[in-house]
Amino acid sequence: MKGKILRAIKSIYRWVFILCLPILLLTASLAWGFNSQWMFNYGFKKFDVSVTTGLSAENLNKIAGSWTNYINSNYEFWDIVINQGGDSFTLFTREEQMHFKDVKGLVWLDYQVFGITLLWCLSYAFYCFRLRSKESYRRLAADAVIGSGISLGMILLLGAGSFLDFDALFLKMHTLIFTNDFWYAEGYMLNLFPGGFWYDAVFICMGLMAGLTIIVGGTGLSLLKLTGRIKNKDKLIL
Repeated sequence: MKGKILRAIKSIYRWVFILCLPILLLTASLAWGFNSQWMFNYGFKKFDVSVTTGLSAENLNKIAGSWTNYINSNYEFWDIVINQGGDSFTLFTREEQMHFKDVKGLVWLDYQVFGITLLWCLSYAFYCFRLRSKESYRRLAADAVIGSGISLGMILLLGAGSFLDFDALFLKMHTLIFTNDFWYAEGYMLNLFPGGFWYDAVFICMGLMAGLTIIVGGTGLSLLKLTGRIKNKDKLIL
């Protein structure tokens, strides 16, 4: 009886790791995206935001840096003051600031999920290496490959949905996640971050996630080969 319980616990431990791995890669990619000043400046330049908003390149760069500071601070609202043509003004309306507060909450949720999944994956990897057996190394590698496969499936589904009808997917996401209508409040927000900006951002983050997935899955496959886990014409034996 005790042996069955122990095997069940090990099985749960293993499968939670497999499911946590794609979530870890997703949240890591999203965290990078939200903190990437490069991606913001890239979007501002590609979509001629300086023309549609009338803001200078210097102010747009200030906005990108201010955003990353805001989401990693304890400030409730993104209250940024812009100096343009000798005049100073608050960039966002109260409704826009309320939306950014909601977005910041989602970013922090992403951080939390990232931290939890990272700790779980590291603990499972430590457990497998702690056993110091060839079979435990093989199991860890195989699980990393399975988790990477799930991650690739997520990328393909999200990529296909975004490619076929990004606008509908984007709208549905906002109506499901947000409990108010501030996400389309009038002001500078919609001109700073047009739909094309988010379309590119999604594919950039998916590209990063794909890269991380290939690294993890490739490492797992390499370890399987090194330990003799792949046999019979390179078929994966689980």
